[in-house]
Amino acid sequence: MAPPPPPPFLLLLLLAVAASLAGADDPYRYFTWTVAYGPITPLGTTQQGILINGQFPGPRIDCVTNDNLVVTVINALDEPFLLTWNGIKQRKNSWQDGVAGTNCAIPPRGGNYTYHFQTKDQIGTFFYFPSLALHRAAGGFGALNVYQRPAIPVPYPPPAGDFTLLVGDWYAAASPHADLRNALDATGALPPPDALLINGAPSGNTFVGNGGGTYLFRVSNVGLRASVNVRIQGHALRLVEVEGTHPVQNVYDSLDVHAGQSLAFLVTLDQPPLDYAVVASTRFTATNELNAVATLHYAGATARAPGPLPPPPAAAGPFDDYGWSLNQARSFRWNLTASAARPNPQGSFHYGAIPTSRTLVLASSSSAPVDVAGGGPRRCAVNGVSFVVPDTPLKLADNYNIADVIDWDTLPARPDAAGAGAAPRAGTPVLRLGLHEFVEVVFQNTEDDLQSWHLDGYDFWVVGYGDGQWNETQRQTYNLVDAQARHTVQVYPNGWSAILVSLDNQGMWNLRSAIWDRQYLGQQLYLRVWTPEQSFSNEYAIPTDAILCGKAAGLPH
Repeated sequence: MAPPPPPPFLLLLLLAVAASLAGADDPYRYFTWTVAYGPITPLGTTQQGILINGQFPGPRIDCVTNDNLVVTVINALDEPFLLTWNGIKQRKNSWQDGVAGTNCAIPPRGGNYTYHFQTKDQIGTFFYFPSLALHRAAGGFGALNVYQRPAIPVPYPPPAGDFTLLVGDWYAAASPHADLRNALDATGALPPPDALLINGAPSGNTFVGNGGGTYLFRVSNVGLRASVNVRIQGHALRLVEVEGTHPVQNVYDSLDVHAGQSLAFLVTLDQPPLDYAVVASTRFTATNELNAVATLHYAGATARAPGPLPPPPAAAGPFDDYGWSLNQARSFRWNLTASAARPNPQGSFHYGAIPTSRTLVLASSSSAPVDVAGGGPRRCAVNGVSFVVPDTPLKLADNYNIADVIDWDTLPARPDAAGAGAAPRAGTPVLRLGLHEFVEVVFQNTEDDLQSWHLDGYDFWVVGYGDGQWNETQRQTYNLVDAQARHTVQVYPNGWSAILVSLDNQGMWNLRSAIWDRQYLGQQLYLRVWTPEQSFSNEYAIPTDAILCGKAAGLPH
């Protein structure tokens, strides 16, 4: 006998609940991108660029916190291709990270893959770029801006508008990615860049605003290696975002943005209605300083502002430039009262009161490989190990328990002083760490050039910068209250930078140099963050459409 139908009021309630649940899913945004070669002329001569839907730079993604992005990438190049999403945490989903250690490349000449990921609990300025074979030297990069939901306030009034600036060094080679890759394979070194670009051009970009209005400028350094300084003639820059977190809103004349980094600042158009120069310039070079110039145009202006272009930070030489930049970096502070991407204060997580479970001291180095007598191409290394990309992505090897792919825990937790200056050994190092460990990482730089480090899947707190060799006594200098949170940190020459990171995101995560020739030459490794308690609340399963290659080819999903 069938049960009696529910009373009318209960039926209405059930329908309301069902409707609520049906509408509870976060919005989906769909994109179909074709990646192809095409002619570009950023420097006035024709080069072979990498275009997305015919665009250089690629299409901008504007989305909202927790949106689901579905991006189908069709690879019309003659080489395998991948995109990675710089700064997007890929919560529980390193399957979509788009680097060689997590994903098989999209096959050439018409192969395709669909990325499915969520901008979970993030607000801010990010970008995407090609992660393989030095492709980013020819384009394929673009902006990814994540806006807040209405229920989540940001700590400044809504701007009158916002502008995106993709800034980076550029080379004049006919086929930049192929020519520079050949140079690295042959000599292990890149020549100095030929230009600096803003949104794909050294000049000509214009940002239009109304006098009296306040506008948000989003800046990402998408170049291969050069640090840049950004400034606007006659205007102050109020820093309001650093890589998806809100800092204390200090005001600056100019801001340094190192390779792989992003930030955003507010500018009030409080000057006479003229055209003002927006200037980006390369940093830390005694000669061959490069500039890119755009225009901040007051609506109705008919003349340029008088005077020369605003100069870079005043310093007697490159060494003093580093000191100026270091002092600015130390002035960045986490805003403890601002909401994060959820309606709770950023500072509600008291990172400085949490004991660390382990310390990693990672020293970068570069030298000739051991198997080349009398020199040869340079390799870069971390604690004496130069990363070699395997045929089988590490994430697949781990998922299917494939042997002889991963060098588990072979990277020393600290550099071996006896091996300083020695040729690196090749390897595919993966460090195994437990889910929810709280880890101290120190990046040690013993070279004369600034370096930049990025960690996929996470933000971290930059608790200290220092000179010389790091040791445990340096912890007394750490900022354990309001250190800036970010995903990419610079390390000054012959110095160190220390971070604290809460490993709350299970997966296989790339820790790499954001100086792209160093990454290509082996300055990277992977962290496998894991727990034996397997659950979709910890990590999603392998996608049913994942590309399988190497030793995983032909295995079931």
